[in-house]
Amino acid sequence: MKMILAIIQNADRDNLTSALRKAKFGHTRLNTTGGFLRQGNTTLVIGVEDAEVETVLRLIESTCHEREVLHRPGSGALHADAYVEPVKILVGGATVFVLTMDQFRKL
Repeated sequence: MKMILAIIQNADRDNLTSALRKAKFGHTRLNTTGGFLRQGNTTLVIGVEDAEVETVLRLIESTCHEREVLHRPGSGALHADAYVEPVKILVGGATVFVLTMDQFRKL
């Protein structure tokens, strides 16, 4: 049995959770915050049999997309009068961890 931790952008959350429900994969949703952009994201915890891992990974890949956003580096509090040119960065997709579980119990 495997535990999949999928960290995704909030913009992709509804599409992925709908796809997981439709495919009958239970999941737990956690609201989390990324360290780089300090923006909200979603972490999904999904328990699956070994043979189902690739199916879930395909669902994640098909519903979680990269997108460009403008990001203003640095903190405005340090140099409030300095203009910092925003830069385009790529966000989204998914960061996925697949972990082996020793046990899974519903109590």
